[in-house]
Amino acid sequence: MARLILFNKPYGVLCQFTDSSAASGPDAARPNLSRFIAVPGVYPAGRLDRDSEGLMLLTDDGKLQARIADPRFKLPKTYLVQVEGDVAEPSLELLRRGVRLKDGLTRPAEAERIADPALWPRDPPVRFRKSVPDCWLKLTLREGRNRQVRRMTAAIGHPTLRLVRRSIGEWTIEGLQPGEWREVAASPNPR
Repeated sequence: MARLILFNKPYGVLCQFTDSSAASGPDAARPNLSRFIAVPGVYPAGRLDRDSEGLMLLTDDGKLQARIADPRFKLPKTYLVQVEGDVAEPSLELLRRGVRLKDGLTRPAEAERIADPALWPRDPPVRFRKSVPDCWLKLTLREGRNRQVRRMTAAIGHPTLRLVRRSIGEWTIEGLQPGEWREVAASPNPR
């Protein structure tokens, strides 16, 4: 039976078990997965930037790893995104139709403005500016380009301030605080 671990990655943590760019010695290494998960033989199924937070999946099954990470399978990934500015419906509609980026048009995203979600405080906190409003969006993507959510919100004129991946397919971070993980039964065909 394949192992599947749900991990709530904190801000500033690399989504790998070693830091290949560490200057010298273990104290120079940036925080990575080995600080939180001591389970041999599991590897991340997909990536999450160091400055992003939220759900990461790790597994010891190569086929499951490919099914989760490969955009061909269009597994939905849902993000809670704090953006700069007051996002209006025309900007959300751009996200829903697809946004032109340097590497081409994105697939249509599910996009909606939401109330401030009940999340843990980020360390360090997001910079607050009295003169610039912000708001939260919920975005669901079915592709996985490099820094895609950040590039999409920037393309509509609303840079990302905080990015938290809430779910991948049927799996969510519900009940997990930053740095916590739990093992779950791996379904053979994730949705």
